[in-house]
Amino acid sequence: MTAIAAGERVRPRASRDHWAMAAALVLIAALLVIFVALPLYTLLSKSFENADGGFVGLANFSKFLTTPALSISISNSLQIALAASFITTSLAFVYAYAITRSQMPLRALFKGLALLPLLAPSLLPGISLVYLFGNKGLVKEWLMGESIYGPIGIVMGEVFYTFPHAVMILVTALSITDGRLYEAAEVLGAGTVRKFFTVTVPAVRYGLVSAFFVVFTLVVTDFGIPKVIGGNYNVLATDVYKQVVGRNDFQMGAVVGMILLLPALLAFAVDRLVQRKQVALLSARAVPYIAKKSPGFDFAVLAFCAVVSLAILSMFAMAACASFVKLWPYNLELVWKHYDFDLTDGGSWTSFWNSIEMSALTAIFGTAVVFAGAYLVEKQTGFKKLRGVVQFLCMIPMAVPGLVLGVAYIFFFVDQANPLHVLYHSMAILVINTVAHFYTVAHLTAVTALKQMDGEFEAVSASLQVPVWRTFRRVTVPVAMPAILDISLYLFVSAMTTVSAVVFLYSPNTTLASVAVLNMDDAGDVAPAAAMAMMIVYTCIAVRLAHAVLSRAVLARTQAWRRR
Repeated sequence: MTAIAAGERVRPRASRDHWAMAAALVLIAALLVIFVALPLYTLLSKSFENADGGFVGLANFSKFLTTPALSISISNSLQIALAASFITTSLAFVYAYAITRSQMPLRALFKGLALLPLLAPSLLPGISLVYLFGNKGLVKEWLMGESIYGPIGIVMGEVFYTFPHAVMILVTALSITDGRLYEAAEVLGAGTVRKFFTVTVPAVRYGLVSAFFVVFTLVVTDFGIPKVIGGNYNVLATDVYKQVVGRNDFQMGAVVGMILLLPALLAFAVDRLVQRKQVALLSARAVPYIAKKSPGFDFAVLAFCAVVSLAILSMFAMAACASFVKLWPYNLELVWKHYDFDLTDGGSWTSFWNSIEMSALTAIFGTAVVFAGAYLVEKQTGFKKLRGVVQFLCMIPMAVPGLVLGVAYIFFFVDQANPLHVLYHSMAILVINTVAHFYTVAHLTAVTALKQMDGEFEAVSASLQVPVWRTFRRVTVPVAMPAILDISLYLFVSAMTTVSAVVFLYSPNTTLASVAVLNMDDAGDVAPAAAMAMMIVYTCIAVRLAHAVLSRAVLARTQAWRRR
C-alpha cells in the first residue's frame, strides 16, 4: 500500500513538471513569433501595399528596379561586399595561420588585438578613415589622389569591421587538426607547399567558406560605415535609411528591406549547406598538431601580424586623438571639450547613459530568456515537434539583418491597433529588438554548453523526484555558468555597439550612444562623434575586464568540481 501511495504521489509531480515545461516552451515560441516572425511578416506585406494600404502587387519592386538612383545600389552593395570579403578572408586566413601554425612570439597578444574591433561601433572606422585619408587627413597622399569618400573608404572600413569575425572562424578551423596527417605527408616526402595545398587547405575549406559568407553578410547589411564615409556612393543599407528616415517613404523602405534580406538569406543558406557537408576532422585517436620552429617563417608571419595589428590600433589611436585635438589639423592643442556632449548637436551624456541602461537590461533579460529557451529545447523530452518549431524560430534572426529587423519593428509596432503599440519609442522596444537581433548566436552558445552536459543529470533528478526547476537552478545553471557569463558579455557589448536596428526605434528620450555618434557626424561635429565612439570602446573594454574578474570569482565557486 505504501508503494502504491508513493507511486500516486510521483505521477502528479512528474505530470506537473511535464506540463509546466510545455507551457514554458510555448511561451518562448510565442515570444519569438511576436517579436521576430510577425514583424517580418508585416514588413513583407507592406512591400506589396501603397501608402493607403491597398494591395499593389509587385508595383513597388518594379518602381525600385526602374529607378536608376535606387537600383544601382544593388550592384554597388554586391561589389563592395565581394571586394571586402575577398580581402578580409585572405588577410584573416594568413593571420589565423600565423597564430595556429607557427612558433612566433606573442601569439595570444596578437589574437586579442585582432578581436578589438568587436568593441567598437561600425561608425568608428569611418570616422578614423576621414581623419587619416580625408581632405585634411594625416596621410591622404597615400591614396595617390583617390578619394576616401566612396567605395575605397567603405571597403577599408568594412575590412576593419569584419576582420575579427573571420579570424575567430579561421582560428577555430585551423586549430582542429590531426597531427598524424602532417606526419604521414612528411613520411611520403611532401614538401611544405604540397602539404599546405593537400592537407591544410582541404581541412579548412569549410571554415574559409563560412568566413567568406559571414563577412559578405556583414558587409551587405552594415549601415554605419557607408553612412559616414560613403559620400554619394549608394548601397542598399543606406537606401533603407534614406527612404524611411529621409523621405518617410515606408513602402519603398519595405521594398529595399526585403531586397536587402535576399543576399543575407542566400549567404545563410550556403553556409548551412556547407556545414551539413562538414565531416569530423578529429577522431578519438587523433594527436594534436604542434607547429615546429622555423626562424624564417616565424619572423615573416610575426612581421605580417605586427603590420595588421598596427593598422587596427591606428584606427583606434586616430579616433582617440581626434577626440582630444582642439581643431584638426589647424590647432593640435589637447582639450576635453569634445567630451562635453551636452553642448553638441545630436548628442548628450544622456545618450551614453541610455546605452549603458539598455545594454545592461539586454544582458540581464536576454541571457535569462536565451538560456531558458535553449534549456527547454535541448534538455527536455517530449513535444518533439514543438521543440523543432522553437529551434527554427531561434535560427531566424541569424539570417535577418539588423536594418531589416528595425524597419519591420516600425511597421509592426507603429500600428495603433496593435496592443503592443505602447512599446513604441520606449526603452523596452530597444531592449527587445536588440535581444531579437543577436538571439541566434547567444542561443547556439547556450545549446553548445548544454550539449556537453550528460542527460543523466535530468534522469537522476527525475528518479529522485526532484522538481525540474530545482535541478535547473542547482545543477544546470552552475555547470553552464561559463557559457552564461559569455552570453551576457556578448549581449552587452553587442547592445553598446549596435546602430543598424535601433536607429529606427529610438525617441528623443531614448537616444543611444551609437545613434548619437551618427547624429553628431551628420551635424558636422565629427570630433565629438569620435569622442562618443571612443566612450563606447572604453566602456566595452572596462566591461570585459570586469567580466574577467567576475568570471574568475564566480567560476571559483561554481566550477570547483572541474579541479582534481
